[in-house]
Amino acid sequence: MFTYKTEAEIKAVVRGFESCETDKAVFKHQDHLTVAVYYLQELSLEEAIEKMRNSLWRFIAHHNVDRRKYNETITVFWFELVSEALGRIPPTASLVKKCNAIIESFNNAGLALEYYSTEVLFSDAAREMFVEPDFKHWKPERKAEG
Repeated sequence: MFTYKTEAEIKAVVRGFESCETDKAVFKHQDHLTVAVYYLQELSLEEAIEKMRNSLWRFIAHHNVDRRKYNETITVFWFELVSEALGRIPPTASLVKKCNAIIESFNNAGLALEYYSTEVLFSDAAREMFVEPDFKHWKPERKAEG
């Protein structure tokens, strides 16, 4: 498993993603986690999710990926897990330490399938809006919508 040595490496991942210079084939789960940690450093959970959503839409459009590839439930699920885990890491820890800790903790890209059935997770509803898990629940602080 790759670990970051410098903050510059992390910023390069974020910059490549946001500018769409990173090829879609090389932007993997670890990179998504890296961007999540980076966004959550400066933004609230809701703001970070919004920024990721917008960045993913731009990335998908730039690389001519089917729009159905985006899944709101998966995005929110990961951001909530990462946000909760970051809350257990000392705020004084470096960005490098935070990214490496999150990647080590959540290296399993299929983790959402422990919480969701395939039918629910990949449903049209889950692609468009956050859907609660149907297998097991985790409960980070989640504000009621509406």
